[in-house]
Amino acid sequence: MKSLKARGRAGSPIAMVISMEQSVYHIPALLDQSIAGLDIKPGGTYVDVTFGGGGHSRGILKHLGPHGRLVGMDQDMDAWQNRLRDDRFTFAHGNFSYLKNFLRYYGITGVDGILADLGVSFHHFDEVERGFSFRADAPLDMRMNRSAAFSARELVGTYSEERLADVLYLYGELRQSRRLAAAIIKAQPTTTGELVDAVRPLLKPAQEKKELSMVFQALRIEVNGELNALRKLLSQSLEVLNPGGRLAIITYHSLEDRMVKNFMRTGNVEGKQEKDFYGRLNTPWRLVNNKVIVPSDDEVARNPRSRSAKLRIAELVARGENQRGK
Repeated sequence: MKSLKARGRAGSPIAMVISMEQSVYHIPALLDQSIAGLDIKPGGTYVDVTFGGGGHSRGILKHLGPHGRLVGMDQDMDAWQNRLRDDRFTFAHGNFSYLKNFLRYYGITGVDGILADLGVSFHHFDEVERGFSFRADAPLDMRMNRSAAFSARELVGTYSEERLADVLYLYGELRQSRRLAAAIIKAQPTTTGELVDAVRPLLKPAQEKKELSMVFQALRIEVNGELNALRKLLSQSLEVLNPGGRLAIITYHSLEDRMVKNFMRTGNVEGKQEKDFYGRLNTPWRLVNNKVIVPSDDEVARNPRSRSAKLRIAELVARGENQRGK
């Protein structure tokens, strides 16, 4: 297996699979490291549950043999335009919280690897009408799945001030969440521009862009139920991975990372430890990287949006086999 310590380079073999078209849609973070971490078997079956622009999926396909199989999932039908014309590839339109059902539908009883990049794609930020960015005025939307009924406009129009403040504090880590929530509720914004105008007087000028990003991030996470979907994905990974299969997840938010870290160490997102008679930690996982993997300075320079990316990888051990926690 390729060393996980190897830093991704612009000219690395895997990085070069990204076409100009894909770079516009999304630049995958920690590409080389995540592909190496999956330890891909040529004849194995893998799932990229956040297909997006297809960058990670193309990296996986390069390591699969003629009998290998890859499923690329995405809840945003816009990603369908990036589907791979390869007999080994299947595109599944859906939320990864339903991973087990989708695999059953395609006749797959077990997989050898699951990859998730939880970051928002360039496409979502750059498609102004989707309402993910504060840089241009657009309908207050933020839905990853356009067919979903609940948008950011419904959120600010129906949540109480207290509930909205909790969202801003938990998912945006904004200390003045109550003042921000009060301003938003009072303004009842229907566009991103109106939302910016409502909160801007409460933001520090030197930190305005950062704090606006935190406001939009909090609303996006709530609108799309991202943490609940992640919880379901983690739980289902125990059911669909074959023994020895790898789970590789790239997070961008402290709450996501804490859930993944706890799950990979203990088998549950709360981090509750269960030990056997000898004091050894009962966990279904073996950590592949004891230390979280982050982008190199070179990668951040090429792709600033990867700055907060964190990659964790774990291998599912045989059922019933206890592993000492690390």
